[in-house]
Amino acid sequence: MFRSRRRPPRPSEAARTTARAAAFTVTFDGREIEALAGQTVAAALWAAGITSWRMTRGSGAPRGVFCGIGVCFDCLVDVNGRPNQRACLVRAEPGDVIRTQEGTGHHG
Repeated sequence: MFRSRRRPPRPSEAARTTARAAAFTVTFDGREIEALAGQTVAAALWAAGITSWRMTRGSGAPRGVFCGIGVCFDCLVDVNGRPNQRACLVRAEPGDVIRTQEGTGHHG
């Protein structure tokens, strides 16, 4: 059977306007970034050009999204004072305070 290779239609101006209207601000390490309704923390960080937001316990190597589906623990962040949140699973909410997580995320 023959399939057309046409591109999908571009979103209408109304759809683009609605998406912009649904934008809100979150804070990452003191920097305000824009997020969209329904977006995960990881998606909002990626959209802002931030690809690493955790440091490993041993070597301090930077980490970000690895699997993107909540199986691994590479994307852990601190969200509103709660450590060990998987950025790929947690939806961004207006006013969220997101911080880079170092090591296990537990202080003390």
